[in-house]
Amino acid sequence: MQNLVNDHSRYLQTFELLLANSAEHQCMKEFIHSTLPDILASIGAGEPTLNVMGVGSGSGEIDLEIIKVLHEKHPTAKVDNEVVEPSKEMLNKYKTLISKMPGLDYVTSRWNTMTATAFEKEWKMRNTDKKMHLINLIQMLYYVKDPGATVSFYRSLLHKDGKALVILLAGECSWARLVSTFHDQLWDNKTNQDLSSKHLKIFLDSKKIPYRNYNLKSLLDITECFTPGNEKGERILDLLTEVVEFSKSAPPELKEAVLEFLKHPDNSQEVNGRFLFDCSTEALLIDA
Repeated sequence: MQNLVNDHSRYLQTFELLLANSAEHQCMKEFIHSTLPDILASIGAGEPTLNVMGVGSGSGEIDLEIIKVLHEKHPTAKVDNEVVEPSKEMLNKYKTLISKMPGLDYVTSRWNTMTATAFEKEWKMRNTDKKMHLINLIQMLYYVKDPGATVSFYRSLLHKDGKALVILLAGECSWARLVSTFHDQLWDNKTNQDLSSKHLKIFLDSKKIPYRNYNLKSLLDITECFTPGNEKGERILDLLTEVVEFSKSAPPELKEAVLEFLKHPDNSQEVNGRFLFDCSTEALLIDA
């Protein structure tokens, strides 16, 4: 079975299905507009330029939403936006989004087509003492070798009153339990696809790193997954398992076990004949 992460084009297609069939981005945007404003008001007060970094920024919708709120709280400040994303397709979507969005003349972006790990090496080579007021690490720590070390490095780049925003699958959500249950059958043990907010909170607590956490409730419509041969359902299965053409490439007993897990009432709720799967996330705001 081929890991979906290695097929950027197909990953992008499945990611768009997630956005179309769940409230993941909506609940993140609600959090950004209801909870983040007061927090962002305390970052870099009075400074002419605010340094923002997005690591694994994808196509930029969430990063730009955060930047706009930051600008509302600091209307006279410029924003220096450092973007790190390994997918050229995602970065092109981000650039297109910026070009079509009015009123972003206060933002200057620098584009880095590379992984978080490669950027860490790149940053050290720059030999700069530049500090970040805000670093976004949203839904990306699954793809690094050592999530704790990655968080520690990026936290070290923060300004004294800066924040790092991490968003991961909530520890008790159904999707986190799915990847935890089937991790060894779906991927090799070098991956962290079973990482959740629960694991990161254990790490932060062990290092006595201060943070605040916020639950972001979201459900994914997985109804079509139970119709054999349904293209949409098969792509959602690819998304949930992060396996290319999971329905065709997985052993029959693994496919059956995954479908049983998805349909179990502990993991999905049936509403008007539709199956809604818990894919809630948790936001952790980490202090410098």
